[in-house]
Amino acid sequence: MDLKRLRSVPLVEGLSKKEIDRLSRMMDEVDLPEGKELATEGEFAYEFFIIEKGTASVTRGGRRVRELGPGDFFGEIGLLESEQRTASVVTSSPMTAIVMTGRDFRTMEEELPRV
Repeated sequence: MDLKRLRSVPLVEGLSKKEIDRLSRMMDEVDLPEGKELATEGEFAYEFFIIEKGTASVTRGGRRVRELGPGDFFGEIGLLESEQRTASVVTSSPMTAIVMTGRDFRTMEEELPRV
């Protein structure tokens, strides 16, 4: 994960260089095609996503409720609460996203509670 790019994400504003460095080791950057389903309503969450580039549509009960774009994030509710996803998310354009697994998300909660 490129530290310079990670620093540009609003979610990490205010973190020290050391904290951002630690966080970067818990994340991966991925390129995704348009139409890729990233989260399915009713299924359990295993990843947390931060959108760097591109857009995604959020649907609940089959109805579009929101469009996400750069700087937006999702998946944290399912990981924090160990519950099923509350909505589906599908890329609506090619996307570059930062992804963190549930295990790394829990490590982040313990080691970097300010995030």
